[in-house]
Amino acid sequence: MSPVNTILKLLLAESPEPVALESIEAWWRQHVALVSPYPEPADLALAGGFRADRLGYAFCSGYHAALWRLVPTLPPDKRVALCATEAMGGHPSHIHTRVRVDSSGSSLNGEKAFVTLGTHAEVLLIVASEGRDELDYNRLRVVRVDAQRKGIQVLALPELPFVPEVPHAELRLDNVEVFDGEVLAGDGYTRYLKPFRTVEDCHVHLALLGWLIQLGRRCGWPEDVREELLALAVMMRDLATADPAAPTTHVALGGALALVKRTLTSIEPLWALVDAPTRERWERDRRLLGVAGKVRAKRLEAARVKLAGGAPTSDA
Repeated sequence: MSPVNTILKLLLAESPEPVALESIEAWWRQHVALVSPYPEPADLALAGGFRADRLGYAFCSGYHAALWRLVPTLPPDKRVALCATEAMGGHPSHIHTRVRVDSSGSSLNGEKAFVTLGTHAEVLLIVASEGRDELDYNRLRVVRVDAQRKGIQVLALPELPFVPEVPHAELRLDNVEVFDGEVLAGDGYTRYLKPFRTVEDCHVHLALLGWLIQLGRRCGWPEDVREELLALAVMMRDLATADPAAPTTHVALGGALALVKRTLTSIEPLWALVDAPTRERWERDRRLLGVAGKVRAKRLEAARVKLAGGAPTSDA
């Protein structure tokens, strides 16, 4: 059976009744069990969403699948977190965590202000600066380290008012030793940080659509609605395999996200068919989908300008 037919069989034919997930540990056990039958990150995101009992855990599967798509050499059975955002934000110029690589040894120093799944991670992908280049741009690299390494302090942050099941943390790095091979090849911004915005959008929305397809089947939503959600999932699945740095991908993704938003508006009356706990969590958690809306709009506009022959801003 082809990979697309394998994931379609799950979405259309297997039981839509989710197992109750009472903790982030329970989510992880379920997620990692899906890696073998769904080895493509996009399919893993869809399957994780379909098996989730709430949006927060669907998001976790989408986020983790996105990291695997970004860095394919990551072990899929290890919990990973991307550590970029600092006190002033996640813009490249605001990253002051430093990685020193020289003949006397390599080390990391600095702080990260907001790390998704930070308290749960076994592997950290830390975005750090090597210093400024001749044009005064911040030169970024990504360093992969064990979360338990000496000098790393992980501090849990309070729950967010939405998706409170998803843990976040601050990170403090004090002369953390970096070993050979742990500084990933390629520019930290253009190869990892910038494309992750696109990769994450694709995979988190795949997880959302998988979860909505499950809900639609379980709660008796009309067939045409469920088929529309399925069509959106197939479309987003294809986009998830496209070049995340290409402006063509950004324009197509902009259209896809607009279609998802339109569908979410059209199905509002159908939430009356959903059980009260799930419906109440959705009303609380749907704010997640609006996070980084300004970044998406800027990315789309920059892609349009570039395709029209203009020069987009360097941080779009």
